[in-house]
Amino acid sequence: MGTVDSQKKQNNQINEQLLIQALIDDQIDVFRTEFIESHPYDQANFFTSLNEELRPKVYHYLSPEEMATLFEIMEIDETEYEGLLAEMSPIYAADMLSLMYADDAADVLNEIDKEQAGSYLTIMNDESAREIKELLSYEEYTAGSIMTTEFVAIEANQTVRSAMYILKKVAPKAETIYYIFVVDDNKKLAGVLSLRTLIVSDDDTMISEIMDDRVVSVSVTEDQEEVARQIRDYNFLAMPVVDFQNRLLGIITVDDIIDVMDEEASDDYSKLAGVSNLDTVDKSPISAARKRLPWLVILLFLGMMTASLIGQFEETLSQKAILAVFIPLIGGMAGNTGTQALAVAVRGIATGDLEHESKWKLIIREAGTGLITGFVCGVVVTIVVFIWQRDLLLGGLVGISIFTTLIFATLAGSLVPLIMHKMKIDPAVASGPFITTINDIISILVYFGMATVFMKYLI
Repeated sequence: MGTVDSQKKQNNQINEQLLIQALIDDQIDVFRTEFIESHPYDQANFFTSLNEELRPKVYHYLSPEEMATLFEIMEIDETEYEGLLAEMSPIYAADMLSLMYADDAADVLNEIDKEQAGSYLTIMNDESAREIKELLSYEEYTAGSIMTTEFVAIEANQTVRSAMYILKKVAPKAETIYYIFVVDDNKKLAGVLSLRTLIVSDDDTMISEIMDDRVVSVSVTEDQEEVARQIRDYNFLAMPVVDFQNRLLGIITVDDIIDVMDEEASDDYSKLAGVSNLDTVDKSPISAARKRLPWLVILLFLGMMTASLIGQFEETLSQKAILAVFIPLIGGMAGNTGTQALAVAVRGIATGDLEHESKWKLIIREAGTGLITGFVCGVVVTIVVFIWQRDLLLGGLVGISIFTTLIFATLAGSLVPLIMHKMKIDPAVASGPFITTINDIISILVYFGMATVFMKYLI
């Protein structure tokens, strides 16, 4: 098996070398023969690996239609689209964009300068430009912004024979043909049927007799994250998008939803990590620092609040210096526990699982979890401190502090994102660093508050 895999890798490397050499030697026939026979995914990877000197030759060797296929599946930083389009002639770029699926072309134009996008739209054919402009008009991150207008729609009052004729005519341009949507005379969504149902039905059967009128759809203004959740729940390959009058405007396919889920997951992780954006890898330390500094400065001031709080217990520390040793332990345990609870709550909100479960159940469950983990950790640390310092009261103080702070930390980690979600604020901004800082403050108050009360027994 290893030999076979090694041979495949070697063959792929040989093909890349041949393609590069063909570009260098201006051997268009050799290049096209090797390139066209490759899988589109491999073609896209090869193209993105080329430098700016060789890419213009690819534009010369490939037609706009062939280049459109590459652009639809390329996995590159969105900021690179403008540079790639600038390498092409305006007419070539406009032709390529008009041959792409409308939603993909809109995604590309949405990432470049508005003036440049407008110039491409003026060169395109009227039909393509109209469809792309319509998609660009929808608010970003909504169903309208990610839907495609290339779909198969038939009417309920026609036969299977006539529907098959329409399908054959429209299929080459449609993004998917596995779902066929049915509309009435006013273009309102009336039903749906699968390609299999259409094929196995008699030619003279009316579409209204075989369609399913219990069709699930989403509003054009629906948030893309909610659309992703519905497609996941219903296990659809495509979801119809309608306006407020239930007129069919477009469809969202599962491949676009996979991109949305990846984007949303990356966005949530970025916020949990306290970083503005992790979608791209910064090419310079200055760019990376610019994104991270706002969060770090905010956390710096929160940290200074924590330091100031410790200063309020300076007298307590001066009487029993050993208390300072356990500050990182209690603060760290509280931060870790709070972040775990935060992750559970944010994930539940993001996946929609909490919509089917009482919020109080989550809070009670997390409180119970904090109680159990706090008790176990408190007992363990009490024993360890007693063995280490030969001071049972000190061990009990640290153990009870951990027990109490872990309960509060778990509750804070689950309550904060729920409250933010209720206030229509993205709960992911209740990031790990913020929860950690909040729990640091709680743990210090609990620890030194108890130490101050019982100081006369500690000395």
